[in-house]
Amino acid sequence: MELVGHYGGDTTHCLSAWTSTSRDLTPDKIVRMPKLLATLAKAGHHTPFEKSSLHFLLRTDIATHIQILKHRIGVSVNGESARYKELKGDFYYVPQDWDSEEVQKHIDFCEYALKEYHACLERLVQKGVPRARAKESARFRLPYANQIQCDVMFNFRSFVHFLGLRYADGAQKEIRDLALEMIKAVIAIEGNPFQHTLEAFEIVDTNGNIREPY
Repeated sequence: MELVGHYGGDTTHCLSAWTSTSRDLTPDKIVRMPKLLATLAKAGHHTPFEKSSLHFLLRTDIATHIQILKHRIGVSVNGESARYKELKGDFYYVPQDWDSEEVQKHIDFCEYALKEYHACLERLVQKGVPRARAKESARFRLPYANQIQCDVMFNFRSFVHFLGLRYADGAQKEIRDLALEMIKAVIAIEGNPFQHTLEAFEIVDTNGNIREPY
């Protein structure tokens, strides 16, 4: 997971909310920003939070990639496609809560599947299947644990929606763990520009501690 870019933050959200009155950023308004953000979040006036963006580069297993795609609002997603490139890396997910015996079996299986993917692709080409089609169909040799890279951009409103679904007790562990790392990356932005917005949506407390999944 990598946060490759961002735009906006607390000030951007507040200035958007003040469009109907005055966008002049006075010292008095700066002091009032945390309270305004909390009021907007609580009241459901979330349009101002669409004015910022968070841009992530992720490498995920297939199930997690599907969960990023499903139920999304205001999220731009572009995924790595084996239609246009042959998969060269040995990227596959290993569950962190398996015992050592199951982990080794899984690794052996995934490595075998990756070798079979390349062998299948070449066999298909030798049999006259166009290479573009061979790349598409050889993917069926790969397990669900195979990882692909995806490019994901949220506005902050859509990021909150994503966290409500995926940083939750009932969410799959893999997507929940990924959501946690994304929160940490946002907090770590130099200057913490989203500090009070994170607090307003109770993603973190006033001490900057990330809340537990709910």
